Formats: sequence, structure tokens, C-alpha cells
Amino acid sequence: MAGNNGGIVKAIKKYLIAGVLVWLPITVTIWVFGYIISATDRLSRLIPAKWQPVNYLGFDIPGLGFAIAVAVLLITGVFAANVFGRKILEGWDSLLGRIPIVKSIYSGVKKVSESLLSDNSRSFKTPVLVPFPQSNIWTIAFISGSLPQAVVDGLPDEDYVSVYVPTTPNPTGGYYIMVRRSDVRELDMSVDDALKYIISLGMVMPETDW
Repeated sequence: MAGNNGGIVKAIKKYLIAGVLVWLPITVTIWVFGYIISATDRLSRLIPAKWQPVNYLGFDIPGLGFAIAVAVLLITGVFAANVFGRKILEGWDSLLGRIPIVKSIYSGVKKVSESLLSDNSRSFKTPVLVPFPQSNIWTIAFISGSLPQAVVDGLPDEDYVSVYVPTTPNPTGGYYIMVRRSDVRELDMSVDDALKYIISLGMVMPETDW
């Protein structure tokens, strides 16, 4: 009798875990999108009161702020891609570059954004293996760009490369380190596969062999 009860408990536990594995990613995904939409809906407050859709339709439009955010980003991208827009943005960059403290924050965020999002840069585009936190332990990292000459001059007389080591399961936090190029092993893996592998604590295998 005890054996039957144990089997029933194991079966219930098995099915509960299976149910959680189905619903957890769905719930988290819905929550994330819900948070984004609710946060961007605040942008609809920028529309003058007399032009608010609720005055014409009698009800609020869910996701209106998100649509406005997408439209603003799209229009800004088109504007920044032409010659006239680039000239204005260059002047804006120059203006902010003259303001103490502000220039440090603005230029830093701008350069990081360009490194992360630019298709022409290898920064944060190449997954690699590096020894971290000590020589006989390896972890996945991403090439993060070239080293400034001042740092190169302070390093030993060897070829070094800068890498970003993300933490698990939150890859937005991590460590910026410099390792010998001879210790860096490039992986035959996409950035998406590497991030999924890191976030999943190594449980989601990459689609490509490495």
C-alpha cells in the first residue's frame, strides 16, 4: 500500500513539474510583454487631452503607447539615416560633449549602445571560452572590443584582448576582464545560442556543435 502511495506521489509530482514547465515560460513572456505595454502606454499621455482617442471612441486603446514608441523609434531612425538628420545629431552630440559629467554619461552610453547594436562591429558579437576566475576554470564570454593604448601600455608584454563575462542567469550583470589572446578560444556558436545556454544554467544546449 505504501508503495502505491509513493508511486502516486511521484506521478503527481511529475505531472505538476510538467505543467509548470509548460506554463512558466508562457506566464513570464506574457508578464514581460504586459509590463512593456503598460510602461509604454504612459507615452499616450503626451498626446494633448483634446486629441486623446478616448474622447472619440469612448474607451482607451491598450498598447497605444507601445505603438507610439515604435513609431517614434522608426521616425527617429529614418531621420538619423539621412544627411540632414546626421548633421543635426552631430551638433547635438557636440553640444552634450561640452557639458561636464553629462558628456561622460552620454558618450559612455552611446558607445556601449553602438557596440551592442551595430551590425558593423564585432563587439559583443563573438562568443569565446576564457579561463575565469582562475586558470583551470573556463566560462563563456564575449569579445568586447579593442583595448585603449593606455591599458595596453600597463599590461605585460603580451597580446591581450578585452572580454565581457556575463553572470548566470542574468547576463546583464557581469565582469569586464582582459585575458591573453592565446587563452581565448573562439566558439562555433551564435550569440543567441550562447546567451540561451548561459541564462538556462547550461540546460539548454546550443543548436550548433562547439
